[in-house]
Amino acid sequence: MPLFGGIMPAFLLARPWLLAFLLGAASVLALPPVHAVPVLLATIPGFLWLIARAPGWRRAAWWGFGFGLGFHLAGLYWVTHSLFTDIGRWWWLVPIAAPGVALPMALFSILPALAAWGLPAGWRRWLGFGAAWVAAEMLRGVLFTGFPWNLLGTVWAFHPLPLQPASVIGVHGLSLLTVLLAGLPILRSRAAWAGGAAVLALWTGFGAWRLSEPPPPDHAVRLVLVQGNVAQDTKWDPARRMPIFQRYLDLSAEGARAQAETHPGQPIFVIWPETASPFLLAQDAEAMRLAGGALPDQALLLAGTVRAEWGADGRLQALFNSLVALDPTGQVVGLFDKAHLVPFGEYMPLGGILPIRMVTGGVDFSAGPGPEVLRLPRGLPSPGPLICYEVIFPGRVVGEERPAWLLNITNDAWFGISAGPYQHLAAARLRAVEEGLPMVRVAQTGVTAVFDATGRKRAGLGLGSSGLVVTALPGARTETVFARFGLWLPLASVLLFGLFSAFYRGDT
Repeated sequence: MPLFGGIMPAFLLARPWLLAFLLGAASVLALPPVHAVPVLLATIPGFLWLIARAPGWRRAAWWGFGFGLGFHLAGLYWVTHSLFTDIGRWWWLVPIAAPGVALPMALFSILPALAAWGLPAGWRRWLGFGAAWVAAEMLRGVLFTGFPWNLLGTVWAFHPLPLQPASVIGVHGLSLLTVLLAGLPILRSRAAWAGGAAVLALWTGFGAWRLSEPPPPDHAVRLVLVQGNVAQDTKWDPARRMPIFQRYLDLSAEGARAQAETHPGQPIFVIWPETASPFLLAQDAEAMRLAGGALPDQALLLAGTVRAEWGADGRLQALFNSLVALDPTGQVVGLFDKAHLVPFGEYMPLGGILPIRMVTGGVDFSAGPGPEVLRLPRGLPSPGPLICYEVIFPGRVVGEERPAWLLNITNDAWFGISAGPYQHLAAARLRAVEEGLPMVRVAQTGVTAVFDATGRKRAGLGLGSSGLVVTALPGARTETVFARFGLWLPLASVLLFGLFSAFYRGDT
């Protein structure tokens, strides 16, 4: 019996869709936070072995859908946690929330399944499957507003060394290398294993070489990152707004004043996470006064807040998920509005056709202009702000002008103590490597972290804790190959491998 058929239980062999589903679910063990990457050496070849035995393209597509459903259902189970913030209202969504997200994502797995089924065994199937897998990942990042979550390249985010090729080929290039290496067992060739070993050696050598380069000097700026650890179900309680706000003020004053004493004269960035302020911080004069009063003279506050715009008649015209910069006098000196909004969480898609309203407060947010540099006074290093899941989009986190650093503020309190915040963190770490820019990530309940421009972690605070992260702002590296060419290199690799697998007529 063939290799993989010989180790599959008869029960599963008789139920190929279930087997595909379980292989997809098991593949999630390679993702953050587990990072059991070797599991892919079983799940990817097992899936290819199964697809090769499909009696027709419809069965291959159906089994591919099953694999994708298992992968995304196990990888995105944590979306259900957000419903528990108002369980009395949304209890009926609990059994369908995660499947509702996983089902459309699973459709993208049909493409690599059909590629594997339609190509002859050997090198062509192996290459075609890898190219189709990454093509599906890239499509998943743009269709239906895009959701490139849990890309296979993120399995390497446990350490900066294996992430370094992303500076050239991005996370999609890492996904391509990963799926091809994981698929080597189907070739059953010593030459294939030797080639895989050579790729791993080059991969490791490139990572070690890049990490051995002298790091750029830090900016003469101190960071005070405030993780308030405010539970989502208490965040907007009117009775708790002032105590929550006071918690942020007290932590900010403690951290900023200590830095002012130990690093006199150095600028200080005090940073709060997404929508940390329970008041409209850009427009509430008293809240602005209190926030400014918590800052020493050389500090700026960069805080996540909801921002509103009213018409001449006093009616609400627009809401924005914003980052506001305040100086010690409480004056607004910078403003950024989130551009890539979360469907159902920040706006209802389909123009209100759906008969439910899930957006908090019942009002859709408006979108800002897109990735841009936030100008700060006194010539301070300007960040490229990314609010919440804007950080998950490779090649789309920097606009026309290159910032000095990337700033991701987020509220992962929606997802509790789960895999979700760690998966989000891995995406942020990869953006630092791809762009050659330091990444400062501030999360409501964690994980808060500072990564340098090669993805090395400088400092951080774990999930579910309250406190401060204090460190210097790392410097930027020179523009990376990926920063210059974006998705064109991984796209060219996908097209090249795809064409080769489709038209090569040599020995397979």
